[in-house]
Amino acid sequence: MRIVVAPDSFKGSLSAAQACAAVEAGALRAVPGAEVAAVPMADGGEGTLDCFLRSRAGDAVEVAAADPLGRPVRARYALSGDGRSAVVELAAASGLPLVEDVPPDPMNAATTGTGELIADAVRRGARDVLVCIGGSASTDGGAGLLRALGFRFLDAAGAELPPGGAALARLASIDGSGVPDAVRATRFRVACDVTNPLVGPDGAAAVFGPQKGASPGQAAELDAALTVFADALAAAGGPRVHDLPGAGAAGGTCGGLVGALGAEPSGGALLVAEAVGLPAALAGADLVVTGEGRVDGQSAAGKVVSAVAVLARARGVPCVALAGGVAGPLEELHALGLTAAFSIADGPRTLDELRAEAAALLSGAAEQAVRLFAR
Repeated sequence: MRIVVAPDSFKGSLSAAQACAAVEAGALRAVPGAEVAAVPMADGGEGTLDCFLRSRAGDAVEVAAADPLGRPVRARYALSGDGRSAVVELAAASGLPLVEDVPPDPMNAATTGTGELIADAVRRGARDVLVCIGGSASTDGGAGLLRALGFRFLDAAGAELPPGGAALARLASIDGSGVPDAVRATRFRVACDVTNPLVGPDGAAAVFGPQKGASPGQAAELDAALTVFADALAAAGGPRVHDLPGAGAAGGTCGGLVGALGAEPSGGALLVAEAVGLPAALAGADLVVTGEGRVDGQSAAGKVVSAVAVLARARGVPCVALAGGVAGPLEELHALGLTAAFSIADGPRTLDELRAEAAALLSGAAEQAVRLFAR
């Protein structure tokens, strides 16, 4: 029996790799001779880089970069074995945890460090870059990232703007003449798990600005600045990204990448699945076991469980999800390919108890689930 184990992390208790180990132990108790392929998963946010590296699809490259406030930091990205592709996690250089030691500065925080990681990957020969966005500390539309790749953002007098989202309110033109040909020749894909547009009441500043310390007034200023930015991207020949679903992800970074470099946004989990080799791992599988902290109706909206279910269905493989909690309705997940979902709880439990005993409970639930399909 061949079993593929492809869970997300159980946040607050188990990493994706630890969840794989727990499921594998349970599966082997059910079928001692089973072949188990562990493929730790993520949805494109924090943790994606580690999943990619654990899949042995690439090596970590550590470089000097700028944190959201311009301070020096060491950050990693992954470069494939052949050097042709890279995975860059925005949180590594531009994430909120990097600025927890200082008061929030939502108006001036920037994504420059993420651009420096991408620039290094391109210099090393990568021509397919997956940018995993999530946990951003800035609302600059990805302007800092683009500046690190050679773009210049100019005011009406032709002077270059300082970093940060607030400065974009004075943006008059975008100069892309200094962008290297190698950057232009690179395919950029953006893994994101939100559908918010760039601007407006559901946009980057209005919805996510407060999480980064923006007051209502600052959020309104940032929204206006991002509107100016989107107008300038369109004037420079890019697509209109104002209302593009997902453009508001990571403080508008997705919108900036699409507008300036024609990046391809997509649900994070499916892109991660491709990057870590899940489709190939599913060849010849008899069962797929996935999971995350909670499975419910929202899991169908691009989460790991739904992505794994879709890939399993395409290959005619039954797919079972295990989670700390399971709540309906699950009809949409079943339609996507999920065979069944089970909670790991073995009786009434507090959340703290579930987290403390997550590995043992997950392993036990996996054993019982695999027994249903054993032959």
